[in-house]
Amino acid sequence: MKVYEVLAQAFVAEGTSDVFGMMGDANMHWMNALAQRGVRLYEVRHEGSGLGMADGWARTAGRPGVVTTTSGPGVAQLATSMIVASRARTPLVAFCGETAWGDQGAVQYLDQRRFAAAIECGFVHVSRADLAEEAVQRAFYLARTESRPIMLSAPIDVQKQDCEDADEYVPSTDLIPQVRSLPDPAAVETARDIVRASKRVVIIAGRGARRAGAGEQVLRLQERTGALLATTLQAKNWLCADTDYHVGIAGLYGNKTAMELLQEADCVIAVGASLNHYTIEHGYLFPDARYIQIDTAPHIVMGNGAVADAYIRADAVTGLTELTRALESRPVSLEGFHTAEVLRRLTAPLVAPAEFRGEPDRLDPREVIHVLDEEIPGEIGLVLGSGHQTDFGTMLFQRSREVLSNYGMFGAIGQAPLLTIGSIVANGNRPAFVVEGDASFLMHLSEFETACRYDLPILVVVMNDEGLGAEYHKARASGLDPELAVIPTPELGSVAAALGGGGATVRTPEQLRAALAEYVRAPRPSVIDVRITRDVVSVPYRRLLHGEDV
Repeated sequence: MKVYEVLAQAFVAEGTSDVFGMMGDANMHWMNALAQRGVRLYEVRHEGSGLGMADGWARTAGRPGVVTTTSGPGVAQLATSMIVASRARTPLVAFCGETAWGDQGAVQYLDQRRFAAAIECGFVHVSRADLAEEAVQRAFYLARTESRPIMLSAPIDVQKQDCEDADEYVPSTDLIPQVRSLPDPAAVETARDIVRASKRVVIIAGRGARRAGAGEQVLRLQERTGALLATTLQAKNWLCADTDYHVGIAGLYGNKTAMELLQEADCVIAVGASLNHYTIEHGYLFPDARYIQIDTAPHIVMGNGAVADAYIRADAVTGLTELTRALESRPVSLEGFHTAEVLRRLTAPLVAPAEFRGEPDRLDPREVIHVLDEEIPGEIGLVLGSGHQTDFGTMLFQRSREVLSNYGMFGAIGQAPLLTIGSIVANGNRPAFVVEGDASFLMHLSEFETACRYDLPILVVVMNDEGLGAEYHKARASGLDPELAVIPTPELGSVAAALGGGGATVRTPEQLRAALAEYVRAPRPSVIDVRITRDVVSVPYRRLLHGEDV
């Protein structure tokens, strides 16, 4: 058996079912061996795009995604998407071909170990034929346990060597103990005493709690304490259909009602949330609160530079269960925020339709989000990208649905459609939609053709202000010429149709509803180019650039 066959077999044993990437001399033998073993291969138009898809796949599937490139220039194309995946703490393995071992004169030679370090990626080298299986096992073990991308670099001459049959492969999952340890009882008692002394409790649920499936435990503690439930940006809309007292995102992307209510808290319980400076506004959002934090990390310094008053080191399910049990040992039940007045404030519309303002042939972006939330069923998942136009959706989507947000992950535009494609594959080709800006979408336009080629039912809603929206508004606020950030775009609906998908360019709410109805009726790769006004500034930008209290 050849080494490339041994490597492919080990990937399959690790659970690899889908691989995104681009074929070249240094990975084609491995890809061929994977195809022979039933792995689905998705050929992309750019290696970095393939990594973005593997990133979205991993975030959705909850296990390592896989991308592949050939040697040298193929590896170099990974840079931006790799840093995004690293900042998102995505478990991922990049199988990268390498020029012949020691041949630094090869045209495609690259010191891939040094490059991996520069792009925040772990590195494992296939240096000998007899170490091939061990290299795969180590790469997946590190990806899983450190929750980060790992580059597995395999010289082409080593891949082609013969390899003796080894013992049965042991996947990395067999090396990771699946145990839940009980938290320190003293920490639980301290947290219990803080809650009992409080009158207004807020629970902030983060991505860690969502991944752990701790929804039932969060809701039970909320009921016991009369708490408001807020989420971090990465857990947007989680559990919003399960409680009337869900206040949305805490922090910069929270609405004004949320800001006002959260400032009344005297106790904050964070579950699977690091409480960074965005979430707690450097502490200004909770001026009188004591903090309880439940997390698996050994220690966390919050966004206000302090540590929690009670730190319970445990997974979300165990930590919440133990805290609730401690509270129930001597019954305490708080009315807290669970009042008719709070409910009235929470159910008021975030933006009244009378406030919508567009211009001829251009829509108010807030109205666009309102229509999208109304017309797209909740079972269709949502991916949010980066940039000014994404702020509207980040704040205003209210319907309960699966949401994947890429905000804050290196600040790289253009990644969200790639993440969506990977997420759709991981979800068994279930439809999903992504909200992006025009510059962001055009950055990786060629990958819409990839979605068409594989018939992946992605809907790309382009919030098109024909420019670099963030830079346009920053330039205006800074006294610079905003017109330098204006970039006319073609009719993207027609471009999408030319690439083999569905497409529409819309300029009225009625046209938008009609285009959405067509996609919902028969989901297929589609682009809706929504022309929006530049005159409406998002709430986060109004706060950051103009100091407005909104």
